[in-house]
Amino acid sequence: MTTLAASANAWAGRVAGKKVVEAAAATTTRTNGAALQHVQLYSSSSSSSAPPPPPPVAHAKLQDSFLSGGSAAALDAMERRYNAGEQVPDSWAAFLGALNQGANAGELSAGYASYKAGNNALPFAARAAMDTAGSQDTLKVAALVRAYQVAGHAVSDLDPLGIREADLDGTVPKELELSYHGLSEADLARDFPVGARPGFSGFLGAGSKTHVRLDHLLERLKEVYTRTIGFEYMHMQSVSQVNWIRARVELPEPYTWSREDKLAILDRLEWSDQFERFCAAKFSSAKRFGLEGAEALIPGMKELIDTACDMGVEYCVLGMPHRGRLNVLANVVRKPAERIFAEFQGAGRDDEVEGSGDVKYHLGMSHDRLTRSGKRVHLSLLANPSHLETVAPVVAGKSRASQFQFMRERGLSMEDAKRAALPIIMHGDAAYAGQGVCYETQGFADLPEYSTGGTIHIVVNNQVGFTTDPRFSRSTPYCTDLAKAGSAPIFHVNADDVEAVCRVFRLAAEFRQTFQRDAVVDLVCYRKHGHNEIDNPSFTQPLTYKKIAKQIPAVQKYRQQLVGKGSITEEEVAAVGKGVADQLISAFEKASTTKTKASDWLHSNWEGYKSARTLAEIRPTGANEEALQKVATKLTQLPEGFTLHSGLKRIIKAKQESLDTRSGIDWGTAEALAFGTLLLEGIHVRLSGQDVERGTFSHRHAVVHDQENENRHTFLNNLGEQAPFAVCNSSLSEYGVLGFELGYSMHSPKQLVIWEAQFGDFVNTAQVIIDQCISAGEAKWMRQTGLTVLLPHGYDGQGPEHSSARMERFLQMSDEDPDEWPECFTDDDPDTVAENSQVQAANWQVCNVSTPANYFHMLRRQVHREFRKPLIVFSPKRLLRHPKCRSTMEEMATGSEFQRVIPDSTPELKDVKKIVMCSGNVYFDLLDERETQGKWDTALVRVEQLSPFPFDLVEEELKRYPDAEVVWAQEEPKNMGPWTFVQPRLVTTMRGPDGSGDVRNVKYAGRPVSASPATGSGAMHQAELRSLLDTAFA
Repeated sequence: MTTLAASANAWAGRVAGKKVVEAAAATTTRTNGAALQHVQLYSSSSSSSAPPPPPPVAHAKLQDSFLSGGSAAALDAMERRYNAGEQVPDSWAAFLGALNQGANAGELSAGYASYKAGNNALPFAARAAMDTAGSQDTLKVAALVRAYQVAGHAVSDLDPLGIREADLDGTVPKELELSYHGLSEADLARDFPVGARPGFSGFLGAGSKTHVRLDHLLERLKEVYTRTIGFEYMHMQSVSQVNWIRARVELPEPYTWSREDKLAILDRLEWSDQFERFCAAKFSSAKRFGLEGAEALIPGMKELIDTACDMGVEYCVLGMPHRGRLNVLANVVRKPAERIFAEFQGAGRDDEVEGSGDVKYHLGMSHDRLTRSGKRVHLSLLANPSHLETVAPVVAGKSRASQFQFMRERGLSMEDAKRAALPIIMHGDAAYAGQGVCYETQGFADLPEYSTGGTIHIVVNNQVGFTTDPRFSRSTPYCTDLAKAGSAPIFHVNADDVEAVCRVFRLAAEFRQTFQRDAVVDLVCYRKHGHNEIDNPSFTQPLTYKKIAKQIPAVQKYRQQLVGKGSITEEEVAAVGKGVADQLISAFEKASTTKTKASDWLHSNWEGYKSARTLAEIRPTGANEEALQKVATKLTQLPEGFTLHSGLKRIIKAKQESLDTRSGIDWGTAEALAFGTLLLEGIHVRLSGQDVERGTFSHRHAVVHDQENENRHTFLNNLGEQAPFAVCNSSLSEYGVLGFELGYSMHSPKQLVIWEAQFGDFVNTAQVIIDQCISAGEAKWMRQTGLTVLLPHGYDGQGPEHSSARMERFLQMSDEDPDEWPECFTDDDPDTVAENSQVQAANWQVCNVSTPANYFHMLRRQVHREFRKPLIVFSPKRLLRHPKCRSTMEEMATGSEFQRVIPDSTPELKDVKKIVMCSGNVYFDLLDERETQGKWDTALVRVEQLSPFPFDLVEEELKRYPDAEVVWAQEEPKNMGPWTFVQPRLVTTMRGPDGSGDVRNVKYAGRPVSASPATGSGAMHQAELRSLLDTAFA
């Protein structure tokens, strides 16, 4: 153990957890100019000529005590760095310097005891050579600079209204006062040595001046850190990133823009301002959630995109709430203004536009546009519901998918692909601080299969949440403090200083492209109107809105600034404004003949895919023999020398036997065969969720781990010439991860994207994604998705929490009329065409399949179509290893297909008097009971696809047994599960297409109504199952 570790261990018992050295300033003693013989650590009496010692620093970010070391190994590493001349924190340097000069653990301990007894403390030397007045001055200045770097943002001029502090604290941090560092106004005219600190940038960097007048330095510190930009970056853990920012903000002279830049900024600000004014004048009674008070967002965003594109970005995915969306659509994404005005006027839509639509301030758009430098960029603004922040993980997922596409199609590394696609997410201040999905989304930053190489977060900080003041809506100083958890830089900026806004947006883009990390812009602004234009905000914020009523608009301030400084003439300013006004008037005149187009929503990746109005071709789902055999061979093949777990050896052996005999194929193997055959066809497969690599129920083992070295082997990434397979254990998140996979699936139809819940009932924490996006997304926003959701479901006696995936909720959201016979089944088209047409018209599919082969076909059917629909699957638990739940390879081969209904083909059936219809897991309970009782007069029919309901096939089964009693059996309580969905559809089926058929009574066999999904008692579970079976076979 080194000297440092030994000394620290001896000392730790006396001073553990304390901050001994609280500032970088140091005082040493000399005798007759001789070399330092003893480092005085603490003094029992003060000298009249010595400045008072600084108090302990309360500001957490200024505390970098050596006591934070967590082990002897960490202390040893710190000492090695110091002795090698590398940068270490100031207090560590002081401690190590003291030790090198002879201070021992006893002296350190005695000094600390004296300090605690109330005696004045003199911090020990920061460096062995720090024994002159000059070195003390250097450290004082260094401490002052660091104080502004750490806390300058707290006194920045951020509020355009000048009535509140952005950090909710009106006090000035003590560390920003000269006296705190042993300095006074008498020192302002003095030159101080600042030195060239190795490893530092900015004012104290190697390229800075060796001496500086204190008043000049102080003025630059205030200009940089306390004007209309508040920089927060000293919390970041990366020294290189901190230095990078320091080098770009601690400039010798203030940052300036060229005349050309200023004209561009003015033009963009005019568009932002005049668009809102024009809409307010023409559509005064309409809600539009305008951008007034934050108009600088538009020039800022355009500067961000221009900068990012100059640094390699080709594709931007944007997400935002409703405030300012129309302005962003018009002036950033470039949706023609006439189309927006037409939507205000209630103009018609092209015939190709389908669905219910949505309010204009929820809609998205995809569009290619040119930047100032002439580079082409694709912008995709995603639609978003009123559920703030729901779009955040969707943006992340779509961005990751676009990066994957760049990597695959261009042969790029993932790092280079990340630089080509940029996620940008806009937030409101209250939502960013209050919505947990923001944390879930930012948690993807460093996860290998979820990282997007950094997101730029823009907080449009209205300083109010609907009617709630910030002090009641968050417990943190800033609404952006969440970003500190991810070590992201935060740039607070006054939205009325448009040049400062553009500067930080540019800086955020440069940082993201350089480091592939998140960056946050906090645009501190105000909201001119209430929550919307017809809301009265003065009910709850009377003083704020009195101030807002007198506020000069940002564009007017900027005009005056440019003319006042002689940057641009009044005539030029007027010409810019007139040009914008003329184009808005022209767009308004075109609006009456403009129609909304589907191309506004759709990305080129989706060209050729059919909507519900265009009948799509149905394709076979059986796989050819060669592909099945190739996949089967690889599913049990391990690298040479791979040490497999003994338990897995048995599983692999059983899998090999079933593949060799082409029978007894279980659920996990059928899934792997489906995935593998799609991969060989060039279809990318992505499976995501908690524990999906192994599978919650240890049935998948898509990835195995070497027991000797933990090397990983993924069977399905070793097929040969294939598309990539991604199986991704996710963070412990449902809302965020499901949103991510939804976004991923929306990017391209040429992939199978699956999210699997750990247990089906966990999906309820992602209900917003289900309700607002997956169920209704196509109807509202014309965006198809083939996302597949696997929800483990089944009543196996595991209690109320892990039995039900709440099937009834998904069935209730299906947009099918239970009382109407589908028109597609009344035509003369083949059954397969009718089936496809029915699914095309539906909002999604809900399946509860009961055989591995049907699961195989269901998965492949998702991509073997000319359209895409979400698929909700209530996947089994008990059936994963059930000896009767097996399939053969022939049932997956060419000529086989998905069965929406599985008839009863039992040869023993005779004189059928009862038909028991069911779905999923319960079939095997019924099957065992029928064998036990010998009830061969009872047919068991499985409805594998519940929605859209297979009216045609159910009708065939009912006609096959025209005199049989009809029973619906389910394992869920009567007020849950499929009963209330199926019962009216069975009646409609019996009535037939013309409504003249005989209607038989449908008997219910299942658990009684219940508030809880299932009982927690094993005995009660068995009793309920017994009652279900008795009723079904009575």
